[in-house]
Amino acid sequence: MLEIRDVSKTFFGGTVNERVALDDVTLKLDSGDFVTVIGSNGAGKSTILNITSGKLLPDTGTVTIGELDVTRLADHQRAKYIGRVFQDPMAGSSPNMTIEENLSIAYERGNRRGFSIGVTNKKREKFREELKSLELGLEDRLKAKVGLLSGGQRQALSLLMATFSEPKVLMLDEHTAALDPQRAELVSRLTQEIVDRHKLTTLMVTHNMEQALRLGNRLIMMHDGRILFDLNQERKSKMTVKGLLQEFENIKGEKLTDDETLLQ
Repeated sequence: MLEIRDVSKTFFGGTVNERVALDDVTLKLDSGDFVTVIGSNGAGKSTILNITSGKLLPDTGTVTIGELDVTRLADHQRAKYIGRVFQDPMAGSSPNMTIEENLSIAYERGNRRGFSIGVTNKKREKFREELKSLELGLEDRLKAKVGLLSGGQRQALSLLMATFSEPKVLMLDEHTAALDPQRAELVSRLTQEIVDRHKLTTLMVTHNMEQALRLGNRLIMMHDGRILFDLNQERKSKMTVKGLLQEFENIKGEKLTDDETLLQ
């Protein structure tokens, strides 16, 4: 479903600030795979998401979604295939529009736009049904401005919006990191439920190793722009946070320093 093959990306090439963000990375996700990605700061986690989404173009390598080579397509050209939830709860929705208006825009993502009624009664019924799954009472607040919602409510709404059109690939960029523990746990649970319900192929970046072990069916660790190891579902189910750190030490022959330590 998603294949990133031999992808490299260097920032500020040929200068004293040159930094290799991705170094010949290859990663393949089959349909329905839910892959969590962990790694120290600067490991290349966000870069791999930005290249997949089209926000960045690779220096070398290819990105394929299904049978389509999207390597040189801009981000807006890939929007019909990709849903994305960002770390900032404010980034995924428009605060000055109502809940139903935001959902209506998400519902039409990737479709040809024309002149028509934005929110119909039929759409409202669908929106209410979908919002009920969030268990936040938002199905009774369709006319409320999104800017009035809490961060956790907005992030849950952004998650729903990103999956409304059942994208071929869902990308989650540390989407619970800015939330308090209770809301982060809620959004994590909703994530697993929505991914399972729609059988979405998902790539999730997180700094939280416990979360990375709990969610999804595969886990990869990145470091210095490379994939260090890739755990399948069986190995992942038996792994612990301590085991992940030990795996890193076994491969690199060194421990993560204090400023690199992943959140547990």
